[in-house]
Amino acid sequence: MLVIVCPGQGSQKPGFLTPWLEIPGVRERAEWLSTVAAIDLVAHGTTSDEATIKDTAVAQPLLVMSGLVSMLTLFEHPAEGFRQVGAGAGHSVGEITAASAAGVISAEQAMVFVRERGKAMATASAVAPTGMSAVMGGDPDQVLEVLDGHGLTAANTNGAGQVVAAGTMDQLAALTASPPEKARVIPLSVAGAFHTEHMAPAVDVLSGYAKAISTHDARVPLISNADGAAIHSGREVLRRLVSQVSNPVRWDLCMQTLRDMGVTGIIEVPPAGTLVNLAKRALPGVETLALRTPADLERAHAMVREHSEDRSSGVEPAWRMVISPAKGTLTHSRAGEGTVVTAGDVIATVSSLRDTYDVTAPHGGTIVEWLAEDGDPVSPGQPVLRLHPEGA
Repeated sequence: MLVIVCPGQGSQKPGFLTPWLEIPGVRERAEWLSTVAAIDLVAHGTTSDEATIKDTAVAQPLLVMSGLVSMLTLFEHPAEGFRQVGAGAGHSVGEITAASAAGVISAEQAMVFVRERGKAMATASAVAPTGMSAVMGGDPDQVLEVLDGHGLTAANTNGAGQVVAAGTMDQLAALTASPPEKARVIPLSVAGAFHTEHMAPAVDVLSGYAKAISTHDARVPLISNADGAAIHSGREVLRRLVSQVSNPVRWDLCMQTLRDMGVTGIIEVPPAGTLVNLAKRALPGVETLALRTPADLERAHAMVREHSEDRSSGVEPAWRMVISPAKGTLTHSRAGEGTVVTAGDVIATVSSLRDTYDVTAPHGGTIVEWLAEDGDPVSPGQPVLRLHPEGA
């Protein structure tokens, strides 16, 4: 199973976009998305210096644009990518890239949304001096205990012994002075305490914009930063894009879900490297590729051929699969075969030791067949039901 992952803020480097613009059609697409965002992202990806592209309002749109334009080069026929990719995921702002690539929102909607996200987060960061520091190593439980003692939030739990703490500059200074045992604290050059309560004003702004955004259900499962759940509903994906601004990123749970789904290959889109490095440590045996320059495309195309699910059949089915959002035990609702449901109805739940997740109908329609029995163990992304949608 092939998974495409999209990096988050901090992965950008001066000039990283330059070689991609030499591929026919890429520059034109990049210029169009720059126009939509009302920011010269082509210049920022080629000639702007490091300080300029660290600016939150620049970095976030730049990352989404570069991910989207480079993804078009991965597949001979880009529209067929939906049939070849098993799942998608993004780290923080990379979730917007993944959502657009999966067809939940258009590229144009993604660029407007991420532009406003970057501006709103930059504004929220200016309210008080806040920041973030990486905590490398140490006992995971003790690290979290020490962060809590300093009043800090574990804003990113990335796995492989890496946690990013966020809070006020005074709190971060106290952490540096009194770190967890056997752990290193590395201050990060970011504008504020992202994915914490300090970003609540940005959530309010984005919630308003989200009401005007139309969505489609994801063409491939999207693994959520919030809890590692595999999400199909377009409205739920958008809701989570808004709420994740002030909530921690659980990339460790995302990788756990990918393991449970049976991932065999991971390709990270530009500016690549960070997420692949985490996957190498957390997912041994999975082939990975950081798509840094067009020189990596030959290997990327080979990975697409090798790990692709190739779900194409030539015939569009008259039914749709409903998938499990998480690993756990399936409990049916009272809805049996032949039951008519409406979009958004809860038709089952999946329970683990930690949480319970609703399985919702992505369309209105009729239940054709349960593919997993009541009480069965299920994995994230596993089909559990066939639904005949209205109008099919």
